[in-house]
Amino acid sequence: MVASGREKFGFWTLTFLVIANMVGAGVFTTSGFSIEGLGSPGRVVWAWAVGGVIALAGAVSYGRLVRIMPESGGEYLYLSRAAHPLLGFVAGWVSLVAGFTGAIALAATAFEGYVLPEQHRPSWLPADTIAIMVVVAGGICHGLRPRGGAVLQNVVVILKLGLLLVFLSLAAIRLPSDIWYGGALLETPTGVWAITAAFATSLVWISLSYSGFNAAVYVAGEARDATSNVPRAMLMGTCIVLILYVLLNAIFVYAPPSEQIAGMPDIAAIAAERVGGHRVATFVRMIIAFALLTSVSSMVMAAPRVYAKMADDGLLPSFLRLSQEAPRQAVAAQVLLAVVFILFSSLRGLLSYLGLTLSLCAVCSVGCLFLPSIRPSPFRWISYVPPLVYITCTMVAVAIMAFDDPSQLLGTVATFAVGTLVYLILPRSTWFRPSNR
Repeated sequence: MVASGREKFGFWTLTFLVIANMVGAGVFTTSGFSIEGLGSPGRVVWAWAVGGVIALAGAVSYGRLVRIMPESGGEYLYLSRAAHPLLGFVAGWVSLVAGFTGAIALAATAFEGYVLPEQHRPSWLPADTIAIMVVVAGGICHGLRPRGGAVLQNVVVILKLGLLLVFLSLAAIRLPSDIWYGGALLETPTGVWAITAAFATSLVWISLSYSGFNAAVYVAGEARDATSNVPRAMLMGTCIVLILYVLLNAIFVYAPPSEQIAGMPDIAAIAAERVGGHRVATFVRMIIAFALLTSVSSMVMAAPRVYAKMADDGLLPSFLRLSQEAPRQAVAAQVLLAVVFILFSSLRGLLSYLGLTLSLCAVCSVGCLFLPSIRPSPFRWISYVPPLVYITCTMVAVAIMAFDDPSQLLGTVATFAVGTLVYLILPRSTWFRPSNR
């Protein structure tokens, strides 16, 4: 959606944007992995509720940032203006590597899981083949025929939300009431630390599903009355998604037996079969797969244009610039990066990497509210409760997860380190030449 002329995004358009960005691959895949670690359906639902409260605190915090800097740009803008250009560049780098490339790989991998579950995949077909084919097909489509289908994208989002509401209604009607009292514990490590570590890991995974709460800040410069509508839209959109996520995941983890869904990436389809049989499961699987397919397509279309713009400004290699009507070299680079992510990571690994990386980037942005450069006077502590809640809860979850399994931090640390290195060598590199405009 692009505002044309004097047209500006209003409150409901911004709210819809937030919801559309939040409801993606994560909600359809995460709980299968969460219940494997937590062992209890009730704990999984609580994790989604806690994750939603943390996201609400983040939405309120980003709302304050928008009121101070009502412009488009998100984390790049806030960290560049309030902290240091290095931090802003690294935030932009994280958005490109994790926010686009990692998200494309996640959606493509989840697509394969719904189209052809592992237990039904023929032995002659290597894993990740379908995911790679989807990314390559998107690259060919957008590299040769760059015109996008914005209207189709909106229709798909509406269809996806409508389907989820129908699914909730069916579940309320058809599922027996006694399932909410069931849910036997799986055999998982016992003890306070084991449960705490599993809960923290699930929160990091779940944070990825809520990460779109800040989507409206990226178009703040095109919003009508941005200082009012953008914060309200983020709050409204996050509240709606929180309720939707808790209800959906309650059905996902309570409807089927726990041992049937533990560690399974297509948990929504398994729950749908429990609700309405094979036909409903097939229908849900098709709709989710279609939504994931269009998600891959839209990101393969959008991401290379960001690379091309950065190359045009001298921030990325010049060969990535726009070529005629399409950034073909940037599209090819995006496809290659996404394929590498698919080949060298698993769906669970992508959930950890993206959850950690994007959460830490958001924490840095919210932390700008405490810097003297933008801190208002007089200083009122009550207004800093939401930022403190968001930063504290996110960092505690990340710290527990990292302490329990330090290897999960490697990808995140590498992303930040490479972004810093690129920034440091950028002025001396002959590859980076801004165009003459």
